[in-house]
Amino acid sequence: MTTAAYTFIRFFDSLTIEDIPLVGGKNASLGEMYQSLVPQGVPVPNGFAITAAAYRAILDENNLWPRLHQILDDLNEDDTQDLQRRGAQARELIYSAKLPETLYAEMVRAYEELLASHGAPASLAVRSSATAEDLPTASFAGQQDTYLNISGLSAYVDACRHCFASLFTDRAIHYRIDQGFDHFEIALSIGVQIMVRSDIAASGVMFSIDTETGFEDVVMVTGAYGLGENVVQGAVDPDEFYVHKPTFKKGFRSVLKRHLGAKKIKMVYATDSNRRAPIHNVPTSQAERKQFCISDQEAVKLADYAIKIEDYYSAKAGYRKPMDMEWAKDGVTGELFVVQARPETVASQRTGAILARYELTQTPPAPLVTGRSVGGKIASGKARVISSVEFLHEFEDGEILISDITTPDWEPVMKRAAALITNRGGRTCHAAIIARELGIPAVVGTGKGTELIQNGQWLTVSCAEGDEGRVYAGEIGYRVAEVDLGTLQQPKTEILMNLGNPELAFDLSFIPNAGIGLARMEFIINNHIQVHPQALLHPQKVKDDAVREQIAQLTQGFASGSDYFVQKLAEGVGTIAAGFYPKPVVMRLSDFKSNEYASLIGGQDFEPHEENPMLGFRGASRYNDVDYKAAFALECQAIKRVREVMGLDNVIIMIPFCRRVEEAKHVIETLAENGLVRGVNGLQVYMMVEIPNNVLLIDEFSEYFDGFSIGTNDLTQLVLGVDRDSEKVAFDYDERDAGVKKMVRMAVEGAHRNGKHISLCGQAPSDYPEFAEFLVEIGIDAMSLNPDSVLKTLPLILQAEAKVAKLSTKKG
Repeated sequence: MTTAAYTFIRFFDSLTIEDIPLVGGKNASLGEMYQSLVPQGVPVPNGFAITAAAYRAILDENNLWPRLHQILDDLNEDDTQDLQRRGAQARELIYSAKLPETLYAEMVRAYEELLASHGAPASLAVRSSATAEDLPTASFAGQQDTYLNISGLSAYVDACRHCFASLFTDRAIHYRIDQGFDHFEIALSIGVQIMVRSDIAASGVMFSIDTETGFEDVVMVTGAYGLGENVVQGAVDPDEFYVHKPTFKKGFRSVLKRHLGAKKIKMVYATDSNRRAPIHNVPTSQAERKQFCISDQEAVKLADYAIKIEDYYSAKAGYRKPMDMEWAKDGVTGELFVVQARPETVASQRTGAILARYELTQTPPAPLVTGRSVGGKIASGKARVISSVEFLHEFEDGEILISDITTPDWEPVMKRAAALITNRGGRTCHAAIIARELGIPAVVGTGKGTELIQNGQWLTVSCAEGDEGRVYAGEIGYRVAEVDLGTLQQPKTEILMNLGNPELAFDLSFIPNAGIGLARMEFIINNHIQVHPQALLHPQKVKDDAVREQIAQLTQGFASGSDYFVQKLAEGVGTIAAGFYPKPVVMRLSDFKSNEYASLIGGQDFEPHEENPMLGFRGASRYNDVDYKAAFALECQAIKRVREVMGLDNVIIMIPFCRRVEEAKHVIETLAENGLVRGVNGLQVYMMVEIPNNVLLIDEFSEYFDGFSIGTNDLTQLVLGVDRDSEKVAFDYDERDAGVKKMVRMAVEGAHRNGKHISLCGQAPSDYPEFAEFLVEIGIDAMSLNPDSVLKTLPLILQAEAKVAKLSTKKG
């Protein structure tokens, strides 16, 4: 298309990112993508920009500048009612202005030319694009208006008038003041683009970074049925998909993890009889709510687009540049399109080496409400439930804002809030975006927050416990630990971490570490699967009808109970592995005792009663058991999926509670029967050292394992013959006992004698500085510490290493 004959119009094929002063960030990015990324296979719908010069021409020809100054110059930004009144005056002034004749003629001609080039009937998206928008440090996203499904010349012109006026929405005025931008230096361009028929398909937002943690190695795709405004505005709880970028670039095409959103409404085109409102929301069906809005294959294709876009803009900038993108699926053709791309402006802007970690210091009560966590922080304050924008003036500084959803009009009070809680929305909704920008916690998509929380009630909002954000009644104690990572030295001893909860993996990856020394599979089974694996394989053997129904509800949407188990477990293991890739992640296979297995849903019907479960049917004996064989095979399938389908070959298998050498031989054979062959594709198998026999026969065990990890919790109990859970004898449990330390020393010496890596993953070095020093002295290869003790234990290890080096020098 040509724009040579136009003064105020530029088609996308003649725009680049350098044209932000002319057409705003949104349109400049669309032009850049249309020219440079469409040839790389990233589909972008065609369109044109009405330039910022057009906006200035309207104000010039109608002599509106003096009047705008009168309206805005003495505005009190903190008086919400004054802001609303003046904003309305400014918008009416611009909307009612006469369009210059040349501008009007060009708008009509470009409109006709775009529709003719499309070759089929189409409606249009008319979007605002301010000249101070999509900047690296301030997004201005959502400050101006967008109009969708615009058909007919008069509707198109009217939408453009509204867009020009929306430079002075209340939210945009307030945002510019906060960001230090002059109202009269900024102009507005309009993007006019062919609509993608996502009203009969799906659309959403995606980021080439994890927005919660700033973890850069994933693409997060969110989506819901219908037009994308619901996802952008936070009106729905969307589906989420994560794709791991490093393994994608190695050729693996797999979704890392997914979250099924509620998606209770969808935005669709209105009927012809309702053209005054060209779009509206309708309820989704139960079937739509219970399935994902796009397939895994489509999520992976969108991730491909996101990676190409990020790589392109990063190469252009000369540094890694995470991106925030909007996508839409055409329900007629099935094609996926990218309809916007801008720099991500919150997570990617975190600078400095200060690591702040929030954690509760008291055991909280059951939460009042839960939802999706945003921000990783904790805050307390008084609740303020606000039903609509007209009551915003009631909000007081430091309160916790509770609402159905938020829109950009709410931002003047959001910046004064201690935390945000919404009924609707996902982690890319407006409330989530603003919470991250403000650095406050938010719990979104709670469902009934406005009903269950009372005005004036004191609350604690916790977003520091994983993906689930929790709102507690009362003031719960918490602490904030800050560490300057720039000053930390790294010891020679490898510092690994113990981790169970996959939801914390991306966040914990920023703590200095050499990988994961103990990933607890049972945490994933207990919290994410919840059902006993044999109950999933044989639901007909579950005696209680209510339990069978509970299992049926959990596994709804899966082809079988085994598919449910394997996918959920693979997602959990894969998320941990991705968080630390390519560092090693030692995944201990399930180490439930029989009483713990029995507490899983349906477990009572499959587990034996044992008087002493700690010494009973657990670990390797369970994996080798003929009756448990099919259940253990599910664990193996999940590990195979993580390593071979997801491409996360940094996962090392670890066998717990392996009593005898013959048992070790048998479990290696059992793994091989399930496709996990030691040494193939680099697969390593470790063994937990937690039974005295493991130490005494470590030379023999070394034949079957590539490394060892000492579990001091069970080893101490078995060396001292103490049940640490017994009130009568627990005082005798002490990892620092000379006998326990002798066993640990023997294990380290034995592993080194056989050329095997050995670490320690028990609690002792986290609890006792002198035990950490002892481990350094005996030359252990690595310590796996609880995440909350890594930063405080690091200096102790460095001191111990310095002490050992000094003694060694003296001896030399």
